[in-house]
Amino acid sequence: MRLMVDIMTSDLPFMKMHGAGNDFVVIDGRTSPVTLSEPLVRALADRHRGVGFDQLALITDGADLTITFYNADGSQSAACGNATRCIAARELAARDTDTLRIEITGRGTLDAVRTADGTTAVNMGHPQTDWQDIPLARDVDTLSLPIDGAPVATGMGNPHCTFFVTDVAAVDLATAGAAIEHHPLYPERTNVQFAQILGPDHIRMRVWERGTGITLASGSSSCATAVAAARRGLTGRQVRIDLDGGTLHIDWRDDGVWMSGPTAHVFDGTLTSAFLNSL
Repeated sequence: MRLMVDIMTSDLPFMKMHGAGNDFVVIDGRTSPVTLSEPLVRALADRHRGVGFDQLALITDGADLTITFYNADGSQSAACGNATRCIAARELAARDTDTLRIEITGRGTLDAVRTADGTTAVNMGHPQTDWQDIPLARDVDTLSLPIDGAPVATGMGNPHCTFFVTDVAAVDLATAGAAIEHHPLYPERTNVQFAQILGPDHIRMRVWERGTGITLASGSSSCATAVAAARRGLTGRQVRIDLDGGTLHIDWRDDGVWMSGPTAHVFDGTLTSAFLNSL
């Protein structure tokens, strides 16, 4: 995406945010337009030489605001639930309102609300359960994929593959996640979840995100896991999901999958023109 500014002579403001340890760099293109390229995104994602993040979010004008997401490898993502909530929380406070409409590039318009307990909830839209919509490479049963472990396939704007296991802590997430991300059944790669059912409304889950790797939490993955568990009859449609970085609450309603949980605006920073010129 190219916008009208010369980053060769300009510093670039950004925000660092996280939701349950799922961390983001957020650039407000409404006030600091910037040219984003895959090399720039990858450089910013480097936790030693850049800033470090699981996803990057670029805000532009549209609806109440528009967000475009990028993975740490520079590829675009059509959904990032925790980043959406983090940005929504800031915007709701800045506008002194309780509701917000957010246009997500590649996903559509999502509603965000400030809840009674002070957290921010986002409607992540209706899940996709048809193989063509997720998408998968061929027509298979999305409730029991022909992969060892019979995982569930779900689309939340991005593809997901959810395994239900008896002990999530015993899973070699780095090895299994990397292998399943690139499984030939998923032509656009996939996010991978390993979930352990703790009760009819309680799940423990760990996640591997496509284009990023292991993350402490993932909003869209939590939504996909809740949908998969409800479709399997393992839980109801309202669940608490405990992730490595914190807890999210998912409510699959008639109007979509709602997600709520903690958000944090950690700090504001500035990328120097010297850094940008070095790329």
